[in-house]
Amino acid sequence: MNSRRKVLPDMYIEPRTIVTEKGTVEFDISGSAGPVILSVHGGIGGADQARLITNWLDSSAYRLLCPSRPGYLGTPLSSGKTFEQQADLLAALLDSLQIEKVGVVCLSAGGPPAYQFAIRHPDRVWGLVAIDSVSGSYHPPEGAGPLTEAIFMSNPGQKFSQMLMERFPKLLLAEAFRGIGYFTKEQTKRQVDHVLNEPQALDWMKALLETMYPYSERKKGNENDMEEFLKITHLPLEQVQCPSLIIHGTLDADVKFFDGVYAYEHIPGAERYWIEEGDHTGFWLSQHAEKAQEYARTFLKKHAPGE
Repeated sequence: MNSRRKVLPDMYIEPRTIVTEKGTVEFDISGSAGPVILSVHGGIGGADQARLITNWLDSSAYRLLCPSRPGYLGTPLSSGKTFEQQADLLAALLDSLQIEKVGVVCLSAGGPPAYQFAIRHPDRVWGLVAIDSVSGSYHPPEGAGPLTEAIFMSNPGQKFSQMLMERFPKLLLAEAFRGIGYFTKEQTKRQVDHVLNEPQALDWMKALLETMYPYSERKKGNENDMEEFLKITHLPLEQVQCPSLIIHGTLDADVKFFDGVYAYEHIPGAERYWIEEGDHTGFWLSQHAEKAQEYARTFLKKHAPGE
């Protein structure tokens, strides 16, 4: 049974599943006109997170296609364990929906399948925006110890973190930013204060926690991602042919800044936008977020095909 789910105030998804030539995929598609943007979510995510990370795009200007990757929510892991298989699954989804070409937006662990999609199906991609995305081997952030794992990678821990977010947001935000940014105490405080004083940023952070819950429905996908990361040294990004914009926070402690630098240096003709003192969520939550999002919107508008 398909259920309507709230992602942000005034933003909902209605996920459904489809059987493609490469396997079953859960997806949401919103918007009724314009070029299609394919959103590839990060770790501990799903179709809900894929929609959340495109909140800066106008759904009246684009159709937003937000699938759950294999092992996440309603897409079984059997639909594609390797990032190459996941890329082919995305192409099969486009075939099933009769969509010819897409712009791609990816975040974090969504980088490898998105890059592989651009490499393996170059005729299907008109532009790529990679936000703080993995481009090579990945190891969890040094700051993410047992406490962080207990909070974010178990159903009870996630429930506890949601309670903290409602009652003691400053405490939870400080813990979260400690794991995803190479921040001094002053920088952490500045970032926490920024989010607490920006209602939209606070809503987005709360929504991000919601799109990681329940962990039990995302566990197989996350564990598979971790296994697949160990097989990568660097992705063959010199084979990416589409216009590409690489966005990365310079103080990202989750997906390190050098992942962004590597992508920028190896994708032919790539553009870059470095978010100064940005952590892993800098594109949405930093004081530079508005400018970064506007840059990305301009990039996509420039390369989107005409109707």
